[in-house]
Amino acid sequence: MDLYREIILDHYKHPRNFGVLETPDVKASEYNATCGDRISIELCVYASTRKRIKDARFSGDGCAISVASASMLMEKIIGMGVKDIIALTANDIIDMLGTELTPSRTKCALLPLEVLQKAVLSLQS
Repeated sequence: MDLYREIILDHYKHPRNFGVLETPDVKASEYNATCGDRISIELCVYASTRKRIKDARFSGDGCAISVASASMLMEKIIGMGVKDIIALTANDIIDMLGTELTPSRTKCALLPLEVLQKAVLSLQS
C-alpha cells in the first residue's frame, strides 16, 4: 500500500478535530446525495478581527475520502486567514490528499471544502 493511502486510512480511522465546538461562531453542513456523505463544520474565529480561524471541528459520516479530506482540512485551516480559506481550490485538496481520484471520489474529497467555504463566507455577511 502506498504512503498516501495509508495517510488517508489513518485520517479516516482516527479523524483529527472530529466533534463539535462548545460555542462555534459559525457552522455549515452539506450532503452529497450521490454517495450519502454528510459533513458539518463548526468554526471559532478570533473575536478581535473575525478574520482568522481559532478552532475548527467537523462531524458527519461518509466514505474514507470525504472523512480524511475533512480531517486533513481541519488541521490545515487552524490559524489560517479567512481570505486564504476562500482562495483554496480543488487542486489544493487533491494535492493535500496526495493521490489521484476518480471523478466520483473527487466529489467526495471536495465536499468538506464546499462546506468550509460556505461557513467562512457566512462570517463575512
